[in-house]
Parts: sequence; structure tokens; C-alpha cells
Amino acid sequence: MTTIALLEDEADLREEVADFLESCGHRVLQAGSLAEFPPLLSQARIVILDVMLPDGSGFDAVRLVRAASRRTGIVMLTAMGELQDRLAGFSEGADHYLVKPFRLLELEAVIEALLRRIGREWVYDTRRSTLVDPLGRSLDLTDQEAAFVALLARSNGAVISRREVVDALGQDWSTYDLRRLDTLVSRLRTRWRRISGQGLPLRTLHREGYGFGETIEED
Repeated sequence: MTTIALLEDEADLREEVADFLESCGHRVLQAGSLAEFPPLLSQARIVILDVMLPDGSGFDAVRLVRAASRRTGIVMLTAMGELQDRLAGFSEGADHYLVKPFRLLELEAVIEALLRRIGREWVYDTRRSTLVDPLGRSLDLTDQEAAFVALLARSNGAVISRREVVDALGQDWSTYDLRRLDTLVSRLRTRWRRISGQGLPLRTLHREGYGFGETIEED
């Protein structure tokens, strides 16, 4: 599952596109104006942007996306099909440009092509307490591992401190033996390598805490 932010002011078209993408297995966050769009950015792996908006331009949205991430995939949807318009979108950082009317199957193909470039997301499945990688490999988590992974997912790539982890585990920082935390992280890494043959993109920063090198989405 990939989280997609859809910025389109035509409500009927927005709902049609969102319904289609959700039927393809994606999670879709919707915005009808530029003002509604920024809060969706941190959650989206791919954004789909209309150019003509009631309170600005899709090009403004592209600049917002690129200021936040170089890896986020950008698809522009517009009735403006002139060459200079497409070139303007590409120069701002768009990956693909679809001219209305477009076919939904074409949009799906564009998204799949983008995912091959940027990679799919890791997912923390809260209902099953499993960590799933972009290739679909999954690891069942213990309660403490699940609390740790949930904290990583909510950090949106920021470093989490050892104290934050201890608090998330429901332990008292003043009495907690940090060697237990080292063991927890080591076992998680070992178990993941055992099922995947690869290491977790989990960084340990001396005296700071932990960071995850990829986006983890909570489902």
C-alpha cells in the first residue's frame, strides 16, 4: 500500500480518482485547495496535483513538495497541454504530466513506474503487530518491538531519543537498565536479517537515539 496525496479542486473528479486508486490498494489523502495540501505532505509517497486551483497553482504545490523531499513522486494533472506548460512542470520537479481527460489505467501505470523509481514504503500493521518491507516480507513483533516500531513510524524520519523509547515501553527512565534496550534493538535486527537476509535500515546514533532510513506507514 502506498499513501498518495491528491490535490484536485473538481470534487467529482477527485472522488473518481481516489476511489480508483483505493481499489488498486493505495491509501488516498484528498485536498481540494492549495491551503488544504501542506498537512498531507509528510504522509505521502506520491502526490497528484491539479495545476489550476482556486487559491493558487499546482506549480506552487510542486515547489512545496520539492522543498520537503526530493524522493516524493509528483504527477501533474491538467487541461493545460501546451508544451510550455509541461516544460514548466518538469522544470519545477514534476515526474509525470497527464493532460485531461486522461485514462485511469494510464494513471495507474504512471504510479507503478514511479514506485519502481522511488521504492515502496515500509508498513507497520497495527492490527497484526507486524513490520512489512517494500517487497512484502513481514516480521511479527513482540509487544516491546511493536512499541518501538510505532515510535519510529510516528517520527517521520526524525531521530528518536533513548528516553522516548523507554517512555514508549512504559518504563521508568530513572530505573531502566539501558542494556535491555540495546538487547531489544539487537534482537529486532537479528530477527529481521533471519527472515530477509538483509539488515534493517535502522540507525543507532551514539548518545542520541535511533533513526529509520525509510518511511514507515502505520496501517
